[in-house]
Amino acid sequence: MHPKTQQILEVFEEINKIPRLSKHEEEISLWLQEWGRSRGFEVKADSLNNVLIKAPATSGYENSPTLVLQGHMDMVCEKFKDSKHDFSRDPVKCICDGNWMRGDGTSIGADNGIALAVGMVLADAGQKGEIGHPPLELLFTVDEETGLTGAQGLEVGFFEGKLLLNLDSEDEGVFVVGCAGGQNSLITLPVEWELFDCEKESLFRFFRLSVEGLEGGHSGVEIDKQRANGIQLISLALVGLKEKIGAENIRLVLLTGGSVHNAIPNTAEAFFALQSEKIDKAKEAVSVIRKAFQAEYAKTDPGLVLDFKEVDIKIAFETAGDEITRKEVPCIRVFSSGTEERLIRLLLGLPHGVYRMSDTIPGLVETSNNLATVRTKENEIMIISSQRSSITLKLAEITGKVEAVAKLAGARIEHDSGYPAWEPDLKSGLLLKCRQVYNETFGKEAEIKVVHAGLECGIIGSVYEGMEMISLGPTIKDPHCPAERIFIPSIEKIWIFLENLLKSYRCS
Repeated sequence: MHPKTQQILEVFEEINKIPRLSKHEEEISLWLQEWGRSRGFEVKADSLNNVLIKAPATSGYENSPTLVLQGHMDMVCEKFKDSKHDFSRDPVKCICDGNWMRGDGTSIGADNGIALAVGMVLADAGQKGEIGHPPLELLFTVDEETGLTGAQGLEVGFFEGKLLLNLDSEDEGVFVVGCAGGQNSLITLPVEWELFDCEKESLFRFFRLSVEGLEGGHSGVEIDKQRANGIQLISLALVGLKEKIGAENIRLVLLTGGSVHNAIPNTAEAFFALQSEKIDKAKEAVSVIRKAFQAEYAKTDPGLVLDFKEVDIKIAFETAGDEITRKEVPCIRVFSSGTEERLIRLLLGLPHGVYRMSDTIPGLVETSNNLATVRTKENEIMIISSQRSSITLKLAEITGKVEAVAKLAGARIEHDSGYPAWEPDLKSGLLLKCRQVYNETFGKEAEIKVVHAGLECGIIGSVYEGMEMISLGPTIKDPHCPAERIFIPSIEKIWIFLENLLKSYRCS
């Protein structure tokens, strides 16, 4: 293993000892600031906890242009169903498995902790005289994963460089030069409750139906892979169950699914009271539905499980953010039949998946939607839908469809401010230099690509005029899900490329 690869991984493991949930980056921000000051670098942070660390040019590079190395501090916190990991306090464990590093039943946060580690090791190596480099600005932003609000909050003048390397891409050998814009929508469906004391209704028993074991994944990068959406499947399963045993024999209490707006939901569950005499028939129906789901998604989601089991009747739920807490209290109410019908129709009517492919770039998803999360709260059901498109008009179109379906179901809908697409500049001097250096270093051309994921480059370019930007990074598989892993040999290639790129800016 290249010594710098080892060093980068060691720094990455130190980063993973610090909780990095989106919107809770205070601790990692302070740690990064202290790291920079301990090495004598100029450091500053803004009110959002974005951090800038300035490493001066090494000898011979004083007149070179400043390069900005940019990444984000937060990570998507996903875990397998049986994991006890608490992302708010537990270190993320890193496991080397051959040429790959992965988590222990959790996402590992290589997206985008590896960017922090690479930037830090580069600056450190320059200070120690191990490499030469132009003036560097390490720009580390917050809250990229839940709305790119850190980048959106950057004030003009926070950094100075006009050449930016975003280290948030996931395929070594690929230079990303454009990305989709996006917008999230919050749908609120009012809940009408009916009194229904399950303990006294002796003809009913309490059951949980759940979809588990789905692949999930990044709602931009993997949206074209036709992976199952847990929320859609649980809705379809409930419809199938009602058709088989009669809607009046099921009284829904709770439906929940998904975790974050930018991950395809890999779990969902429903709790309901079930007419006792229909239990055997319900089991048969679930078995048929399970086989149908497993046959349909045998290739994309081979671990798919549709579980049906009786549970304690004394159970209720509280939702705070993305956390669901079970409480042992009597269940004395169920959704009204009208609420049930509106909810299921809404979840089945909302679009999910690829909406349109690009007419100009083969294989590129132009527009998509992710039916991301659903939560049952005290008086309402909250649903998040996440739209993406590289075309502004198409983003408005798919968002309009989401709004139309929501309003037809009697729900309220609010849209966030969204983030802009990053339009490619194939004549950029930075891109031309990067392509030349990559070819000279590895004897082959780098692939030039536009992606369907959202990158901070779009926002930064809209705020800072005259920026030249590309995005690159080591190879990461299955980001935004518990199977996330990073290909260790690709880190060495990124290091060698960046070292040679920095050398190419020497002016004397």
